[in-house]
Amino acid sequence: MVRAAVLPAVGAPLEIAEIDLPGPGPGQVRIRLAAAGVCHSDLSLTNGTMRVPVPAVLGHEGAGTVVAVGEGVTHVSPGAPVILNWAPSCGTCHACTLGEVWLCANALNGAADVYAHRSSDGGDLHPGLNVAAFAEETVVSASCVLPLPEGIPLTDAALLGCAVLTGYGAIHHSARVREGETVAVFGVGGVGLSTLQSARIAGATTIVAVDVSPEKEELARAAGATQYVVASENTAREIRALTGKQGVDVAVECVGRAVTIRTAWESTRRGGRTTVVGIGGKDQQVTFNALELFHWGRTLSGCVYGNSDPAKDVPVLAEHVRAGRLDLGALVTERIALEGIPAAFENMVAGKGGRALVIF
Repeated sequence: MVRAAVLPAVGAPLEIAEIDLPGPGPGQVRIRLAAAGVCHSDLSLTNGTMRVPVPAVLGHEGAGTVVAVGEGVTHVSPGAPVILNWAPSCGTCHACTLGEVWLCANALNGAADVYAHRSSDGGDLHPGLNVAAFAEETVVSASCVLPLPEGIPLTDAALLGCAVLTGYGAIHHSARVREGETVAVFGVGGVGLSTLQSARIAGATTIVAVDVSPEKEELARAAGATQYVVASENTAREIRALTGKQGVDVAVECVGRAVTIRTAWESTRRGGRTTVVGIGGKDQQVTFNALELFHWGRTLSGCVYGNSDPAKDVPVLAEHVRAGRLDLGALVTERIALEGIPAAFENMVAGKGGRALVIF
């Protein structure tokens, strides 16, 4: 039996329960988790902003050690350290044939599977966003498993599975920040901190961090922010004042709220680029008038999973870690047990801290 954090229904509190995992079938891998990050997407699944079949074991940002492999699995073996990829590409849908694997139409098909059962009553359980990382062990498709590059601490490596790929990709793939450009990052959580570090790696000069919490300034500056702005109705004006009244070249929104998206857009210069990483609800409506769209010539784009290809980008990120350019440990502000996940969600809602990391 394995202990796991189960979401019994949308809107219900998480339950720490014992579950029965089967052995890995053909094309599957069983993994003993070392760590799992608590991401805002997990919170969005609990409140219904994003939907997956329930009951489910949540958690999609994880790393661990292979326990066993099923028939046909050859790229990893028992004892190997690995990272979980919650959105594996199928390789055959239209997006994949275009090379846009982050938009794979079939990436989340596995979330509908029954992968385990409650030990107490035999009830079916689904694997959250494919990988069910809020558990001591999990069984996943081999396509969800990436070998961990050498020289990366196993627990911190969990962050590569979502926060870092998303933040790095937002800067390098979506916004395509060039050396010498100016950047504003809205929201200083796990993804925001990863985005700040990535902007520094890209060679951005002025890097403005924006958050509702004054307490996050130290975290933001340690990640690479050169300026810190406490969010208010004057945020766009403050950012323009920090950039010669022009506005930044690039704004990255990591919150998913209409007002923040609009402010990020207004914070960029004429011809600037805004990348939206945050996942908002359907009720969050952003409006523009036709004249301002023409006049400002700005670009507004969505960004899914950092527009990343994990198989290609994880080795690049690992090299940044080994070279000291990317500090995974600096993203973590709290290390918790499974029982600490609900409190981590509360801190997230309250705007406290960076990334909470479940340690097994």
